[in-house]
Amino acid sequence: MSDRDPFSEIERAFDMLGEQFGVDMGAVPVDVLDEGDAFVVSADLPGFDSADIEVQLVEDRKLTISATASQERESTDGQYVQRERRQQSLSRSVHLPEAVDDEETTASYDNGVLTVRLAKVVHSEDDEGTDIPVN
Repeated sequence: MSDRDPFSEIERAFDMLGEQFGVDMGAVPVDVLDEGDAFVVSADLPGFDSADIEVQLVEDRKLTISATASQERESTDGQYVQRERRQQSLSRSVHLPEAVDDEETTASYDNGVLTVRLAKVVHSEDDEGTDIPVN
């Protein structure tokens, strides 16, 4: 009998493939769409409840999505008792190309897809910036 775990070998092979192609197999897949006045970020998070998901905007340009879920299941059948526990945690940070307005940011979760709409900071035409005196 061998002590080798075939599942850990498969997982290691996927990790090696991901490294070769520059893809993190454990990362949350996201799409970032520029709609002109806003960015829309869609993230695939199947198997999570909306209460398991946390969305943060850091410094008006970095969106961080994290999700953590745990399940525990126990079943008995005759003399056999089976108890399974599963915990899953994912996170992803997205650097946005422009600053966004945190007051105008909304998020929704439907059928395993998180959608975050981030309105861009509006600069007025007469806003020429701020003069900073040099001493």
